[in-house]
Amino acid sequence: MVRLTLIARVQDGLPLAEGLDSEKDAEIDAYKSQAKSLLKKFSQQSSHQATRLSVESGKYTFHYLIDGGVCYLTLTEKGYPKKLAFQYLEELTNEFGRLYGQQVHTVSRPYAFIKFDTFIQKTKKLYLDTRTQRNMSKLNDDLAEVHSIMTRNIQEVLGQGEKLDSMAKMSSTLAAESKQYSSRAKDLHRQALIRKYVPLAVVVGVVLLLLWLRSKFYR
Repeated sequence: MVRLTLIARVQDGLPLAEGLDSEKDAEIDAYKSQAKSLLKKFSQQSSHQATRLSVESGKYTFHYLIDGGVCYLTLTEKGYPKKLAFQYLEELTNEFGRLYGQQVHTVSRPYAFIKFDTFIQKTKKLYLDTRTQRNMSKLNDDLAEVHSIMTRNIQEVLGQGEKLDSMAKMSSTLAAESKQYSSRAKDLHRQALIRKYVPLAVVVGVVLLLLWLRSKFYR
């Protein structure tokens, strides 16, 4: 069954809406923290992030779908059918895009569309029981795009993000060092020119001074 639903803006991870649960569950709160970590990683590598992915974490699986700069993420039990999870996310995507698609990139406060929880709860109820005729029919549909969606491990996904962060920091450090090296090279070149031409300038100056003194006092 669906345990958690989050909708967030990809570019900065800003939470836009959430499926609110009346019951407090410490275990789900821990997974909610993981979900926010995933959203943060997505915002840091948005240009090369898969648009659909399932991520296994313990006895649960995160499924997410990215569309129009928005990430729709849900947490289900590991045995819950992937087809139904993505059908659920597609229903949220279509309705959220219809209602708020034009406003997504203009809001700045978290949970600006929290009223969408009403639709989330209504839709979630339709997907609670996988044995209903409606859901059995969806499971029997041959959805080729669902078969192609990869499943990965939470440590692998978050770890890859950390590697990308490390590479970005390394690239930034190399750029700074390169700039520093270039500046140092210019200083060394300037000092070399000074060492090369200052003695000559001194000699020329002395010669000119002697010629001037000679012309002035030995006429």
